Amino acid sequence: MNITVLVPTYRRTQDLDRCLEALKQQISQPSEVLVIVRDSDADTWAFLQAKETEPLNLRTICVSIPGQVAALNAGVDAAQGDVLAITDDDAAPRKDWLKRIEAHFLTDDRIGGVGGRDWMYLNGELQDASVHPGASKVVGQLQWFGRAVGNHHIGEGQSREVDILKGANMSYRKSAIAGVRFDEALLGTGAQVHNDLAFSLAVKRNGWKLIYDPKVEVDHYLSRRFDEDQRTEAFNEVACRNAAHNETFVLLKHLPPGRRIVFFLWSILLGTRSLYGFVNMLRFLPQEKTLAIQKWRVAMDGRWHGCRSWKQFPF
Repeated sequence: MNITVLVPTYRRTQDLDRCLEALKQQISQPSEVLVIVRDSDADTWAFLQAKETEPLNLRTICVSIPGQVAALNAGVDAAQGDVLAITDDDAAPRKDWLKRIEAHFLTDDRIGGVGGRDWMYLNGELQDASVHPGASKVVGQLQWFGRAVGNHHIGEGQSREVDILKGANMSYRKSAIAGVRFDEALLGTGAQVHNDLAFSLAVKRNGWKLIYDPKVEVDHYLSRRFDEDQRTEAFNEVACRNAAHNETFVLLKHLPPGRRIVFFLWSILLGTRSLYGFVNMLRFLPQEKTLAIQKWRVAMDGRWHGCRSWKQFPF
C-alpha cells in the first residue's frame, strides 16, 4: 500500500529533526512525507531548506491559518497515499511503525483507522502504566455516559477495536475519510484539543472499524506548545475553557439523543479531574480552596458555550 505520512509542525525544529530521522529508519518506507508548516514560521522553513531529507519523498505544505486543524486538513487534501499516517512533530515512530500499520489494513478492508501506543516522555521521564495502575486494559473507549477514556500511552495486550485514536499516532484508510474533515468549529490557536476525538467518532459513525494495537509504537517527547496549553501544572483558564467547549461540542454532535442527556447531566454533576463538575469541585475544594471553584466555573462556562456551538451546528 502507498502510505502518506502527515507531520504538522510549528516552531519545534529539534523535535521535527528527530521525527524525520525516525521516518528515514522505517522498515517500510512511506511513499511520501508531508510536513505542514505555517507561513510565518521562519525557523522551520529555514530548517527544512537546510535539512537533508533523502531517502524520504518529502513535500512541504504551507498554511496561513493558525491551529492543527487547518494544518491537518491541508495535509489530507494534498495526500496521495492509500493510507494517511499521522504523527506529531515531537514524536519519533519506531522502525516497524508503518509496517505494522500496513499489515492491519491489509488483513481487513473494513478497517478504517489504526492507531497505537505513544510512549510519553515528560521532562525526560517515561510515563508508564505504574502511574495509572489497571488503566492499561481500557484504551480509546467512549463510555455509555459520554466519558472519553484515552490511555493510549499505557495500552497493553492484544490489538482490539476502539472508539478513539490519538492524534500523535493514528492512521486512516483514505477511502474511509472521504468527506470527513477535522472540525473547524473547535476552539484553540494551536493543538485544538479533541480534534482527534471528533475525527475518530466521525469515521466510526460512518461504519468503519478503528483498531488500537499497542505494538504500533511511537516515542512521544512532550514538547512545549505555542498556544494556551503550555503542558505545565499551572491552571490556564483559556485552555480549560477551550477543552470543555470542544469536548462538549464533539460529544453532543456524535452521541445519540438519549446519551446526550446522560452526558450533559454527568458532565455538570461529576465531570473529570481536569474538567470539574459540581461533585469534583467539592472533592478538591479542601486542598485547592478557591482554585477548585475557579476551575469549576471555567469548565461550566466552556460546557455552556459548547452546547451553544452544537445548537448552531446540529447534526
